[in-house]
Formats: sequence, C-alpha cells, structure tokens
Amino acid sequence: MDMIPKVSIIIPVYNVEKYLKECLNSVVNQTLKEIEIICVDDGSTDNSLSILEEYAKKDNRINLLKQENSGAGAARNKGLDSARGEYIYFLDSDDFLELNAIEILYNQIAKNQADICFFKFYKYNQQT
Repeated sequence: MDMIPKVSIIIPVYNVEKYLKECLNSVVNQTLKEIEIICVDDGSTDNSLSILEEYAKKDNRINLLKQENSGAGAARNKGLDSARGEYIYFLDSDDFLELNAIEILYNQIAKNQADICFFKFYKYNQQT
C-alpha cells in the first residue's frame, strides 16, 4: 500500500523558468520527506514544462499535471483534485522555502491540531 503523504505541496506553474529550479530544489530537498509535490503547468510557453519534466524524472514524489492556460486558481484546484496528503501547502513557483520549513509547519499544525497555519515570510528583492 502506498504511503499517505504528510503534506501535499501544490505548485501552479506558468512561465517561471528563471525561478523554477530554485523553487523545486527547495521543495525536493525538504527535511520532511513524506511529501508529494504536485506541479501544475498552466500552459507555459517558456521552458518551464521542460524543467518540470526533468525534475519529475528524478524524483518520484513529483506528480506533473498539465492544463491549458486557465490561471493560478484553476491550477491550484487541479492540484487539489489529485492531492492525497494529510495537509495541503500552496507554493508559488517563483518562491522558495527554507529546507526545514515543511517539517516545522507539519509539526506545529499536528501538535496543535490546527486546520490552518500562517507564518512569517521574507520578501526577496532581486535588485538589493
């Protein structure tokens, strides 16, 4: 029987080839390994789909879904339809996580039996 992931990480992707590898590296290298990574390509016209396919070949936790361009909300919903995790985490494809972020979030939400969790974030400025 397949393991039920502790967290399903849903990443809507549209034309973010410049940032996508950093995003995916931050997810596949999380300290919490019991995750599924659902990437939904939203009809990208750049190299994003190729990058997703490359990562999906290397990591069997990545589930790659494709759709015609319908927007980030529709992509998130498509990801939700296939999510199997105990909890859901939405990550934008131009963002990245600290390598222990999902483990910390999971432990806190499980400990407190919470339905939702909010946390601080840092805004990254490319110019500075």
